[in-house]
Amino acid sequence: MPILPTDRDPRLITERRGGTLTDEDHHHLAEWAAVCAEHVLPLFERAAPDDPRPRDALAVGRAWIRGEVAMKDAHRAAFPANAAGRDLPDPARFAALAAGQAVAVAHVAAHDLGAAAYAIRAAAADASAQGKDAEAARLAERDWQRDRLPDAVRELVLDDQRRRSAICWDAFDD
Repeated sequence: MPILPTDRDPRLITERRGGTLTDEDHHHLAEWAAVCAEHVLPLFERAAPDDPRPRDALAVGRAWIRGEVAMKDAHRAAFPANAAGRDLPDPARFAALAAGQAVAVAHVAAHDLGAAAYAIRAAAADASAQGKDAEAARLAERDWQRDRLPDAVRELVLDDQRRRSAICWDAFDD
């Protein structure tokens, strides 16, 4: 199921591509996505301690934010991070996908919700695997993420969560 809408929101398209998103806010979205992915990264590293691909992808994403890496290079870093989760249990797989989505924000800002949604799925899957309440874990992770939203993009992200929750596995619903 795609996590990007068919009709792109101009608020999540950079000004140079015809949207209204400033570079500064694009960087805020990328940093928030990295924070979301990093929060669940231990679930991946517990399952694959010798595989640095998701962590490396987050480092590339942060280098892009600092202007040290080209967008194309950041975008390319998403693919190894995504592949790292293949054939792993859901918590680890979703954590790897969160990292891949986070670094892909450099290419398409709307991937920020993908990083957040996969992180929520990782937390819920981990709780379920441990015999704990997956729904409580989902809500706790969602709320943890929202507490870390930069003020500059808070309303944009919350509105986007309302609009796209259904295509993000209802991860952002109450």
